Amino acid sequence: MSEAPVVRLQNVTKVIGKRTIIDRVSFEVHPGEVYGFLGPNGSGKTTTIRMIVGLMGMTAGDIHIAGHSVRTAFPKAILNVGAIVENPEMYKFLTGYQNLLHYARMNPTISKQRIEEVVELVGLKGRIHDKVKKYSLGMRQRLGVAQAVMHRPKLLVLDEPTNGLDPAGIRELRDYLRRLAQDEGTAVLVSSHLLSEMELMCDRVAILQNGQIIDVRSLHGQSGGIAAAEEVLFDVDRPEAAIAILQGAGSAKIVDGLLAVAADRHAIASINRRLVEAGIQVYGIRVKVKSLEDQFLEVTGSETNG
Repeated sequence: MSEAPVVRLQNVTKVIGKRTIIDRVSFEVHPGEVYGFLGPNGSGKTTTIRMIVGLMGMTAGDIHIAGHSVRTAFPKAILNVGAIVENPEMYKFLTGYQNLLHYARMNPTISKQRIEEVVELVGLKGRIHDKVKKYSLGMRQRLGVAQAVMHRPKLLVLDEPTNGLDPAGIRELRDYLRRLAQDEGTAVLVSSHLLSEMELMCDRVAILQNGQIIDVRSLHGQSGGIAAAEEVLFDVDRPEAAIAILQGAGSAKIVDGLLAVAADRHAIASINRRLVEAGIQVYGIRVKVKSLEDQFLEVTGSETNG
């Protein structure tokens, strides 16, 4: 990515007593990117987020937000951050609009026009003048996001934002975060242990285990193609004959009536041509892509062995 990262963690470490909670964590998030922080409960996600937003000090390392060190220039760094750590807290006896107006008074750069913009952005225009006590949990989450982005932060940090939401609420929140990233260029850092939601929401995910980042994966095809030795499924009329034709071209087998071949991006066209030239009818070709859950279990070693 050509643009400078909005947030960069460099060898961030947190030690409490004799226990290392976070061990030399480094990553960066760029403008317009939704970056997932993925790990099981107790892996250190919330501790890392608390250090980013200044709720907890670092033992070692540093965090830079929009070029400002959290260690040495915290007031300048935090001006660029909007965050919801755990659940958003609102005044329930006030309306949604009154809550936003109250928070806007703390920052003279926020205009009433900006309030209207964020209300539209999170889809609360029809309910913004209702009292918050009448809001569903999903609506309160959306109001929290509106409050967090009113000052146009370069970085939005959300810790387990889908907790307690129903499927419709999760989908709505996911759509708003994607819109924020695309329309306003906001860098979004979101932590979760829900693999399926992270797969749909994020551009990249960092997998955290026992306080260490053990892998970073690109999602949504950002890697630019099919990885080496990916399994490719060919729907053909004579699978057994196809295997004989492809002898020597790599491992080929029949899976649920389909011809399965370990092949990279460049080999697919060659395999297809060989099959067609040999008189095999090819009805379809698809890549069997590993889900984020499969990848997570693979790198964390969390698979059970019976």
